[in-house]
Amino acid sequence: MRGFRSPFGADDLFDGYDEYVPENVPKPGPSLEEHDILTGDDHLAFHRLTRDCFEERKVYDMTFNYNLARLNLDTRHPGAGYRYARDRDDPAVLRAEFTPTTPFCPQTHTLTIGSFRAWNGLFERHEYDLVSVRAAPMHHQSEAINAQLEEVEAAFLETGAVDHEPSGDIGSNPMERSMGATGPSRGSSDAPF
Repeated sequence: MRGFRSPFGADDLFDGYDEYVPENVPKPGPSLEEHDILTGDDHLAFHRLTRDCFEERKVYDMTFNYNLARLNLDTRHPGAGYRYARDRDDPAVLRAEFTPTTPFCPQTHTLTIGSFRAWNGLFERHEYDLVSVRAAPMHHQSEAINAQLEEVEAAFLETGAVDHEPSGDIGSNPMERSMGATGPSRGSSDAPF
């Protein structure tokens, strides 16, 4: 899938997948701080792999209509995207923290769950037994989203499957939530129309 064309020239708006530009990647948040942050070539190598995994699993940012890995390269949104760190206690675990473009990004839940499923569903593509995903605390629902990510991660570690549906309604469709809580809005349920 291709993103929207820019009238200013797409190359001017994006860093390259072979360029590590520290001021354009998110600052490591609390889920990464105590671990070995990937920088330079290590960050670039895992991020290129991320692009390929996200392309195969269709992890797309629908606001910008591009592969979510491209958000790290979008110079219009410095500080948004993924940062990675090797777990200090278990180097077979990579930690990934997603920083959305805004604190109210409605896709954060979907994008982080999708990212988890892409990386861990394609585990043979990388050296890690687990890629643990969290939303950055700047997002207004990060605690609830991270609780669901922990649930999905626990299910993956127990079963090896990435398709666990977390409990709760964070990230669910508001129409589905409202329909589940109400009956007919007016009139009789046996109306002929």
